[in-house]
Amino acid sequence: MFAWLKEVATVVVIAVVLSFLIKTFLFRAFFIPSESMVNTLDVDDRIFVNLLVPEPFSLSRGDIVVFRDTKGWLPPVEEKADGPFTWVQDGLTFVGLLPDNSEQHLVKRVIGLPGDHVVCCDAGGKLTINGSAVDEPYVNPAEVPQARNFDVVVPEGKVWVMGDNRNHSADSRAHMDSDGGFIDLDDLEGKAAVIAWPLNRITTLDNYPDVFRNVPAAP
Repeated sequence: MFAWLKEVATVVVIAVVLSFLIKTFLFRAFFIPSESMVNTLDVDDRIFVNLLVPEPFSLSRGDIVVFRDTKGWLPPVEEKADGPFTWVQDGLTFVGLLPDNSEQHLVKRVIGLPGDHVVCCDAGGKLTINGSAVDEPYVNPAEVPQARNFDVVVPEGKVWVMGDNRNHSADSRAHMDSDGGFIDLDDLEGKAAVIAWPLNRITTLDNYPDVFRNVPAAP
C-alpha cells in the first residue's frame, strides 16, 4: 500500500513540476473575460499563450497577444474574499494547471510594430500601415466598425494593438492620452496560440499573414 501511494505521489509531483516548467518557459493559460475580441475569442474562452514570443521568436503584425496592464487600462479590481479553497486555486494557477483569471491582463491583436505608421482611415474607410491599405477579415462582421480617426507612428520598443470587436474594444485608440496608446514590448506575456476550452471551440489562432503581406517595412 505504501509503495503504491509513493508511486502516485511521485507521479503527481512530476506532473506539477512539468506543468510549472511549461507555464514558466513555454505556455501559459489565460481566461477571456470580455467581448473585445469577438468573434475570434468569446467570453469565457480559455487560451494557451506561447511565452517564446516576442523573445526569442519575433512578433508579427496580426499576432494576438496577452499583455500586463501596466498602463492602467483596466479599472481597479476589488479584492475578492478568500474562500475555503482559494489557496488551492491560487496554487493551481501558479503551477499552470488553471488559467490566469486575475483580470490584470488584456488580449488584443498587434496592428503596428515599432516604426510603423498606422492611420485610420483612408477614403475607403480602411486602415493603412506604412501607406498600404489592409482588408481585415478578422474584424467582427456582425457590426460596421465605428471609425475612430488616428494617425500614429509606433515608437521603438512598443506596439499598437486593437481588438477584433472594434466597437467594443477599449484598445490603443481609446488610450491615446496614456503613453500614446502604445504597449511596451516588455509588458507582453506572449502570443495567443490556441483556444483550449470549451471543447467545441478548440482551434489554433490565425495571425492572417496574407493581410499584411504587402505592407512595406517601416521607414
